[in-house]
Amino acid sequence: MIIWVLYDIKNDGARNFVSKACLKSGLYRVQYSCFLGTMNANEKDTLELQIEKVINEDTDKVYIFRMNKEQLKECSMLGQAFDDKLVTDEIKSLFF
Repeated sequence: MIIWVLYDIKNDGARNFVSKACLKSGLYRVQYSCFLGTMNANEKDTLELQIEKVINEDTDKVYIFRMNKEQLKECSMLGQAFDDKLVTDEIKSLFF
Protein backbone atom coordinates (compact mmCIF):
# COMPACT_ATOMS: atom_id res chain seq x y z
CA MET A 1 0.00 0.00 0.00
CA ILE A 2 1.03 3.59 -0.58
CA ILE A 3 1.40 5.71 2.54
CA TRP A 4 1.50 9.47 2.98
CA VAL A 5 2.70 10.88 6.29
CA LEU A 6 2.19 14.60 6.90
CA TYR A 7 2.84 16.35 10.16
CA ASP A 8 3.09 19.60 12.07
CA ILE A 9 5.06 18.86 15.24
CA LYS A 10 6.17 21.69 17.52
CA ASN A 11 9.01 20.00 19.42
CA ASP A 12 12.25 19.79 17.39
CA GLY A 13 13.30 16.48 18.96
CA ALA A 14 9.98 14.80 18.29
CA ARG A 15 9.85 16.23 14.75
CA ASN A 16 13.37 14.94 14.01
CA PHE A 17 12.48 11.54 15.45
CA VAL A 18 9.40 11.28 13.22
CA SER A 19 11.31 12.26 10.08
CA LYS A 20 14.01 9.68 10.84
CA ALA A 21 11.39 7.02 11.59
CA CYS A 22 9.71 7.72 8.23
CA LEU A 23 13.03 7.43 6.40
CA LYS A 24 13.95 4.22 8.25
CA SER A 25 10.55 2.83 7.28
CA GLY A 26 11.44 3.30 3.63
CA LEU A 27 9.36 6.39 2.95
CA TYR A 28 10.68 9.20 0.76
CA ARG A 29 10.66 12.80 1.86
CA VAL A 30 8.71 14.85 -0.70
CA GLN A 31 8.49 18.07 1.35
CA TYR A 32 9.96 18.97 4.73
CA SER A 33 7.02 17.54 6.68
CA CYS A 34 5.62 15.17 4.08
CA PHE A 35 6.70 11.62 3.27
CA LEU A 36 5.46 9.18 0.66
CA GLY A 37 6.23 5.54 0.00
CA THR A 38 5.06 1.98 0.10
CA MET A 39 4.84 -0.28 3.13
CA ASN A 40 2.79 -3.21 4.36
CA ALA A 41 0.18 -3.03 7.12
CA ASN A 42 2.60 -4.20 9.84
CA GLU A 43 5.20 -1.59 8.87
CA LYS A 44 2.50 1.12 8.90
CA ASP A 45 1.30 0.02 12.34
CA THR A 46 4.87 0.01 13.66
CA LEU A 47 5.48 3.52 12.35
CA GLU A 48 2.22 4.74 13.92
CA LEU A 49 3.22 3.32 17.30
CA GLN A 50 6.65 4.96 17.08
CA ILE A 51 5.09 8.33 16.24
CA GLU A 52 2.43 8.07 18.96
CA LYS A 53 5.16 7.63 21.58
CA VAL A 54 6.91 10.92 20.80
CA ILE A 55 4.23 13.41 19.80
CA ASN A 56 2.27 15.69 22.09
CA GLU A 57 -1.37 14.85 21.40
CA ASP A 58 -2.44 18.30 22.66
CA THR A 59 -0.34 20.31 20.22
CA ASP A 60 0.93 18.15 17.35
CA LYS A 61 -0.81 17.07 14.16
CA VAL A 62 0.06 13.91 12.23
CA TYR A 63 -1.83 12.55 9.25
CA ILE A 64 -1.18 9.08 7.88
CA PHE A 65 -3.09 8.33 4.69
CA ARG A 66 -3.25 4.95 3.04
CA MET A 67 -4.12 4.56 -0.63
CA ASN A 68 -3.63 2.30 -3.59
CA LYS A 69 -1.90 3.19 -6.86
CA GLU A 70 -5.19 4.00 -8.62
CA GLN A 71 -6.17 6.44 -5.87
CA LEU A 72 -2.73 8.06 -6.05
CA LYS A 73 -3.19 8.66 -9.79
CA GLU A 74 -6.42 10.52 -8.99
CA CYS A 75 -4.73 12.91 -6.56
CA SER A 76 -4.46 16.56 -7.54
CA MET A 77 -1.00 17.96 -7.03
CA LEU A 78 -0.73 21.66 -7.71
CA GLY A 79 2.22 23.91 -8.17
CA GLN A 80 5.53 22.20 -7.64
CA ALA A 81 3.90 19.46 -5.48
CA PHE A 82 7.27 17.95 -4.65
CA ASP A 83 10.32 19.77 -3.39
CA ASP A 84 12.84 19.24 -6.22
CA LYS A 85 15.72 19.53 -3.73
CA LEU A 86 14.37 16.47 -1.92
CA VAL A 87 12.80 14.36 -4.66
CA THR A 88 14.43 13.02 -7.78
CA ASP A 89 12.59 12.10 -10.97
CA GLU A 90 13.55 8.49 -10.22
CA ILE A 91 11.52 8.58 -6.99
CA LYS A 92 8.57 10.30 -8.70
CA SER A 93 8.52 7.55 -11.32
CA LEU A 94 7.97 4.96 -8.57
CA PHE A 95 4.54 6.41 -7.94
CA PHE A 96 3.28 7.82 -11.24
